[in-house]
Amino acid sequence: MSRFIHAYKSANSRLSKKEYPEIRCKLWKEAFWSQSFCLITAGGALIEGTKPYIESQGDPMNKALKFRIYPTDEQANLIHKTFGCCRFLYNQMLADKNRAYEETQKMLKVTPAPYKKKYPWLKEVDSLALSNTQLHLEAAYRKFFREPKIGFPKFKAKHTARKSYTTNVVNGNIRLEEGRLRLPKVGKVKIRVHRTVPDGWKLKSVTISEEPTGKFYASLLFAYEACENQTDHVQNEKVLGIDYAMNGMAVFSTGEKCANPGYYRKAQQRLAREQMRLSHCKKGGRNYQKQKRKVARRHEKIRNQRRDYLHKLSHSIAESYDAVAVEDLDMKAMSRCLNFGKSVMDNGYGMFLEMLSYKLEERGKRLVKVDRFYPSSKKCSQCGEVKKELALSERTYHCSCGNHMDRDVNAAINIREEGKRILCA
Repeated sequence: MSRFIHAYKSANSRLSKKEYPEIRCKLWKEAFWSQSFCLITAGGALIEGTKPYIESQGDPMNKALKFRIYPTDEQANLIHKTFGCCRFLYNQMLADKNRAYEETQKMLKVTPAPYKKKYPWLKEVDSLALSNTQLHLEAAYRKFFREPKIGFPKFKAKHTARKSYTTNVVNGNIRLEEGRLRLPKVGKVKIRVHRTVPDGWKLKSVTISEEPTGKFYASLLFAYEACENQTDHVQNEKVLGIDYAMNGMAVFSTGEKCANPGYYRKAQQRLAREQMRLSHCKKGGRNYQKQKRKVARRHEKIRNQRRDYLHKLSHSIAESYDAVAVEDLDMKAMSRCLNFGKSVMDNGYGMFLEMLSYKLEERGKRLVKVDRFYPSSKKCSQCGEVKKELALSERTYHCSCGNHMDRDVNAAINIREEGKRILCA
């Protein structure tokens, strides 16, 4: 393998990157280049001969499908034990790394192996789940060093931490067959597959989680080939501009307005009643646990209603348009100003943009983000004149050219035109 690593700096690799810059930008994957370098260096193939092979390689993508599982009591106990072992190992490794850094000022590299010798009961659960716990801790450190404002990795509490663990597919140890999901150590678990898995999708890993309501879910991560990019053939009438609306959710450049269902607002009174009952229960008692699950079911219903609405809306837009232009807004900052936090969080606009982004990407389409300081509201969509001042109370845009239209619709049209300019640049 060392000769293939040194091939990265060889003349052939430099010539390959210089001759095919567009292929290099699209397919910059370590596994791909090592395979290409094997053909070029070890196989003795010419670079001209490898061009068809390089161009035929698709850009792989990952997608997770979440299904509900129904484990037996014995299987549920083993899953709970795995949750606890992963949490225990995470806290132990974090404590050892902190202690070593205080003593030596160096980062300690830890693995699950020494902890299995010290605590033999860790061997009772899936070993790959413990290995992924190590990877999660390393990822937490990388995120902290890359963005310190995220915060230093914290210890996981028993009752408040998210209950989940991840295991990988190795030699077919995880299989989905006839309404059953085979998991390491756990065995075959009943699963409700509410959607078919397309042919050609390769299973990579599975994440088992438990919700506060007591329901178990399995998130199956698949790898598949990406769709061909269609943004080079975008038609003018197939580009949609979306402007965020505080009194609803969004306004489209077509003039349509998407209202905010306000699921949290509608269920707020019932939720407050259940939370008041919870506050009267003795903490830690059986009635407290029952009432806590009732509150969790209320929150779960609100979350499911919101996600269902946003999934359907983003799906219809992704199917109808080739490209979508939106503003690059900071939703967290907007929720902190003017006491609009509850309304901003309830409409889920940020979640909607995330769903729309990956749905467009799956179809080979594109989501264009316009700079948040672009004067979409102050600019006239007809003549291009930009007003110096525009009060928030002015809901109708008036221009000297005679243009009179809704302020949000005018902004959505400007966002669409700016998105077209970015696509053509």
